[in-house]
Amino acid sequence: MDDSQSVGSWRELGSYFGTAVVLAGGVLVGAVNIYLAASLLPTAVTDIGGERLYAWNMTVFLTAQVVATMLVSRTLSRHGNIGSYLLGFGVFAAGSVVCAASPAMPVLLAGRGAQGLGAGLLTGLGFALIYSALPRHLWVRGSALISAMFGLGNFVGPTLGGLFAQFGSWRLAFVVLAVASAVMAAFVPRVLPGSGRSQVEAVPVPLGSLMLVIGAAGAVSVAGLLSNGAMMVVFIALALALVMAFVMTEKRSQVRVLPRPTYQTGSALRWVYLTIVFLAAGVATETFLPLFGQRLGGLPPAVAGFFGAALSLGWSASQVISSSARQRRTVRRLRVAGPGLLAAGLAVLALLQHRDASLLLVISWLPVLLLAGTGIGLAMPHLSVAAMDSTPDTEEGEKAAAAIATVLTMSTAFGAAVAGLLVNLGGPSTATSARYLLLGFAAISALGILTALRANHCTQLTVTAATSGKRT
Repeated sequence: MDDSQSVGSWRELGSYFGTAVVLAGGVLVGAVNIYLAASLLPTAVTDIGGERLYAWNMTVFLTAQVVATMLVSRTLSRHGNIGSYLLGFGVFAAGSVVCAASPAMPVLLAGRGAQGLGAGLLTGLGFALIYSALPRHLWVRGSALISAMFGLGNFVGPTLGGLFAQFGSWRLAFVVLAVASAVMAAFVPRVLPGSGRSQVEAVPVPLGSLMLVIGAAGAVSVAGLLSNGAMMVVFIALALALVMAFVMTEKRSQVRVLPRPTYQTGSALRWVYLTIVFLAAGVATETFLPLFGQRLGGLPPAVAGFFGAALSLGWSASQVISSSARQRRTVRRLRVAGPGLLAAGLAVLALLQHRDASLLLVISWLPVLLLAGTGIGLAMPHLSVAAMDSTPDTEEGEKAAAAIATVLTMSTAFGAAVAGLLVNLGGPSTATSARYLLLGFAAISALGILTALRANHCTQLTVTAATSGKRT
């Protein structure tokens, strides 16, 4: 039996240039917005006040983003490819305009909520349209391109945010985001393939599942804002309980957010999603790496900020190489090696955290961070394709693709809360906080090895059964 699979070239993906630009651009504007807004908020608070509501900017954005990713399949059914993208870019642009014109913090929060809805919809659409707008052999390349946008956003966002904040032009930054969204929207009807609408009116919205996810996302976001370790644990436990309730509700419901194979015995999809969770959660360490660089290594803020982006750089760069893998056996190994490499990198980095670290020791963090990020890039494109390939049913396959965005955004929210908890547990020593954070996420990433192995096992059983059926 041939153990290879067809993987198109980057040049071939270029023949879908317009589609690829819209898909990647939609993900990029959302990713840039996260880091850009974080850089601008201190300046905005100085201008319009509302310091007490400062932390809710990220809470509102993340919660809205999670909810929007869960509505991607329904939005596609109702509005089609072009209409859905125009809606996503339009909502994001409108939210950006509201942020730019905000006279007070409550208005800014409303704008951030609209941005979150638009960004979540655009991220989910990116993965969903890889499935429907690109041929099967280009799925890995498309997934690598879109996933790389998250890393690119980590570079572009802080740079733009810092530049606008430096000159006190925080409102202009949101105007730029609105204009960029409008420009992207103008290209959508020209480059995206159209699609028809289905009779979605007959299908009710899964309100129960949505409310449970909103509650879980909100609890995780609140946990990330708390300084009291005990209360943080309480809110994380509440979030986990709501997630379990969501799973139980989904199993019993006829109308689901996640595709049906997620809950079927023997399906690899649940293990694929869990592996994505354990990989993506590790990115939460980036938030604190600049802090460690400044306090432990004495680095200036601009240089320390680069350490926070090194993980994403390794993630983005390695996907270019990883997406070329053709042998199915190699692909299966990459899915397992990814979380293993991330876990090893974070563990080694934890051992390099010392008070008053020498410049040479701090510089040694960079290759370790790049190596850890490489683990994410090695596995992520192939995990995305495994999710899309989990069912022969077109409708369920599209839903499986769109759900990748839901899994990513939820893991980001949970990762941020757990990161805050681990850093607080290690205080007041910065070195101890760094070790707790990095070792904690090394352990979380290592769980991805087990789930990846399980996913490979289920996939192999399915392939074997299909082969035996053909022979019979």
